[in-house]
Amino acid sequence: MMFPPTRFSAISWGTRSILPNVDWVLLTAAVALSLLGLVTMHSFSGDNIFFERQAMWIGIALMVFMFASIPEYRFLRRTQVVVALYGVAVVVLALVFIFGDITKGAQNRFDVGLFAIQPTDLATLALIVLLAKYFTRRHIEIAHIRHVLVSGAYTFVLCALIFFQPDFGSAIIVAAVWLGMVLIAGISWRHLLGLFLVSAIVGVGLWTYGFADYQKQRIVTFLHPLTDIRGSGYNAYQSTVAVGSGEVFGKGVGYGTQSKLRFLPEYQSDFIFAAYAEEWGFVGVLFLFGLYAIVIIRILLIAAHSVDTFDTLLGVGIAILFLAHLIVHVGMNIGLLPVTGTTIPFMSYGGSHLLTEYVALGMLMGIRRQGRPVAQIKDKTEFLGGYQLS
Repeated sequence: MMFPPTRFSAISWGTRSILPNVDWVLLTAAVALSLLGLVTMHSFSGDNIFFERQAMWIGIALMVFMFASIPEYRFLRRTQVVVALYGVAVVVLALVFIFGDITKGAQNRFDVGLFAIQPTDLATLALIVLLAKYFTRRHIEIAHIRHVLVSGAYTFVLCALIFFQPDFGSAIIVAAVWLGMVLIAGISWRHLLGLFLVSAIVGVGLWTYGFADYQKQRIVTFLHPLTDIRGSGYNAYQSTVAVGSGEVFGKGVGYGTQSKLRFLPEYQSDFIFAAYAEEWGFVGVLFLFGLYAIVIIRILLIAAHSVDTFDTLLGVGIAILFLAHLIVHVGMNIGLLPVTGTTIPFMSYGGSHLLTEYVALGMLMGIRRQGRPVAQIKDKTEFLGGYQLS
């Protein structure tokens, strides 16, 4: 028996057409990470201002994710769209130096009253789209050094604008995204070695003839902050103490003394991994890394099942972005990398980076809608990092 269409059936059809394309495993892992960050913030502040604001941002981010999951993003393949996105990113980053608000010595955000907008994260996502487009047309010719130099020039513009804010941590992330995508596109090892050699020669030259003694001391302290634990290395020292005091099973949620007594600064953002490790311990950290592994692996699976090279490179670029943030943040928190003030994906306090991360996941869902199932991919070869997937 046929029934006439109703409002309910239209809604049901719309739900079925969108929700099945969501990778629920990936989304669940990302939301779990956000909730772990939320719990970590809640355990410290008596007025819970960070908890309340972050809970609001998580809700907004999930709504943004659902809307971002609807388009198929074929329009991103158009050169005009890619150039416009990159141009807007450059202009907005430049405007930060004129209209940006200075916070803790860095001029990297716009204060709009109720909240602040930090454009660096969205600019990095725009760069990923640009590099995906560039290498889609030229990955076969990536052996030519000019393509490495041109893509590096695009990246250098953003790196320079971010570096002089100054935001050295985000500049490192942008550079890591470029390096990762160049490697995936199939850069010649000779060219890569040449870039490292040139960088090393320039660095040695500046150290020997360009830097004054006080500048050298600042660099040494920056690279090895634990050598000055009463000064510039204080934050790094407190972070390593917090991580180590968590031991195997942690002190328990709400019982992190380093963070709760405010010995650990910026526990809600720059050092949230240390705050989490103190309360959850080694076992909790393994669980946390497991969630991140799920996120990265699911993103790479979406990239591998994509219908073309652009979607593959876009997905891999997003995975590299998350992985770079994770490595730099954790390395900074355990004293292996300089303190640069970077966030950890989905956990750290802040709306700008959280919205960008969930927008990126939404874009992946749009890519996933166009992707082929594994059964179809087995009979075809796909480009991914210069290797053939069969």
